[in-house]
Amino acid sequence: MKKIALLGSTGSIGRQSLEVIEALGYEVTALTANRNVELLEVQCRKFRPRLAVCMDSEAAKTLKIKLADTNIAVASGMEGLMEAATLDDTGVVLTAVMGMVGLRPTLAALEKGRRVALANKETLVCAGELVMETARKHGGEVVPVDSEHSAIFQSLQGCKDRGEVKRLILTASGGPFFGKKREELETVTVKDALRHPNWSMGAKITVDSATMMNKGLEVIEAMRLYEMPLKKISVVIHRESIIHSLVEYCDNAILAQLGTADMRLPIQYALTWPSRLPGPAVPLDLLACPSLTFAAPDERNFPCLVLAKQAAKEGGTATAILNGANEVAVADFLAGKIGFMDIPRRVEKAMGAVSSVQNPGLEDILSADKAARAAAS
Repeated sequence: MKKIALLGSTGSIGRQSLEVIEALGYEVTALTANRNVELLEVQCRKFRPRLAVCMDSEAAKTLKIKLADTNIAVASGMEGLMEAATLDDTGVVLTAVMGMVGLRPTLAALEKGRRVALANKETLVCAGELVMETARKHGGEVVPVDSEHSAIFQSLQGCKDRGEVKRLILTASGGPFFGKKREELETVTVKDALRHPNWSMGAKITVDSATMMNKGLEVIEAMRLYEMPLKKISVVIHRESIIHSLVEYCDNAILAQLGTADMRLPIQYALTWPSRLPGPAVPLDLLACPSLTFAAPDERNFPCLVLAKQAAKEGGTATAILNGANEVAVADFLAGKIGFMDIPRRVEKAMGAVSSVQNPGLEDILSADKAARAAAS
């Protein structure tokens, strides 16, 4: 039986991960959240982890009182998150927290030689080289949970030599604003941006999908995960979200992974790989599928994808600057402080204001993130 530590259990990915864990009969060793005490308590009573963590210290105090009748230990802050990621008898650490907070526990888990089922984009975007080197050095594994990267990961199974790969092709739904021009995008609302056509996700990633920044971040992730240069990674708009991504080989064969828009499938594969088991994901009915369409991304009206590629090309801490600025800008948009097209403007401003560092260490990356957030504010 596999034992799982789930970081970020109350978010969308976290809740679906617990459905998968329950269906597989796996054991939960730790659950963490930010401050959603009510849901975390329910999850703790159902899955009985050894440790529960709230990043917010006041929430942790409340949770400790609520769980006083159990033997579940309660911790708080980054110290608690690190403890959850490094519990002795844990086999897989599923990282579903949002933002840079996921970086340190991911590195700590890899240093223990654990498998990290990674649903946290920022970890690879900001510190991909450091993360992958840590995994190699300590015998850890990074298996992607993101649907597109899981599709590529699955399509690479059986590939004996990465030199056989001609191109990785990431699919994008195009979000709720596909086909709109810059002038129209200046006036869209938060409510408009949160109407994703295919996926049910958290607010931040849904806005990133609307700006196409999400796909730009995935391009950077692909470079780090699969050690591929930018020129070997393409993006194609696929509105139906049936094909989750593709790999084109040197003989021009293309392998793709198809499925319903159900995150439980990539979550499960990250836990069970290299095996496959029956699970709760909804099967794809080919006879009920719509026609599959493809289009080139509109980089003129969705400049976040261009900015992400610029950061990827520059390398070093440029990607951390991109990510930190984007997090601040998206938060301000969701709070109604700025308009939708102010997001790429804020990111571009920060990228111009903060100098990047090549071959960065952890402190360089954290400093770049901090400076980018200040510039974007």
